[in-house]
Amino acid sequence: MSIAIYLLDYMLSKNYIAIGYFMSKKCELTAKRPLKGHNVSHANNKTKRRFLPNIKQVTFKSDILKKNVKLNVSNAALKTVDYKGGIDEFLRSAKAFKLSKKAQKLKSKIILKSA
Repeated sequence: MSIAIYLLDYMLSKNYIAIGYFMSKKCELTAKRPLKGHNVSHANNKTKRRFLPNIKQVTFKSDILKKNVKLNVSNAALKTVDYKGGIDEFLRSAKAFKLSKKAQKLKSKIILKSA
């Protein structure tokens, strides 16, 4: 029970709320996609497999837009958003071709409001 309370307290102290796992296979912020590879046995038999990114549906709090934003992101993107200081700062510095259509619209709204 104390671990669940600790995790909830940790999540509330950040700028996002983890909702759970989502079935989309692409990160909306970093464009991470599944990779292809092989399972290799001890006898060196190779069978095809996919390496899936760790995608979660997360609600970010945007300070500039004053609303919550739901995005499907990878754990690596979550760490980067925390490092940059929030979703607003991340989107300002992100390159538009890596972002999804939804994230590109958010980026343009954030740039217009902050200017």
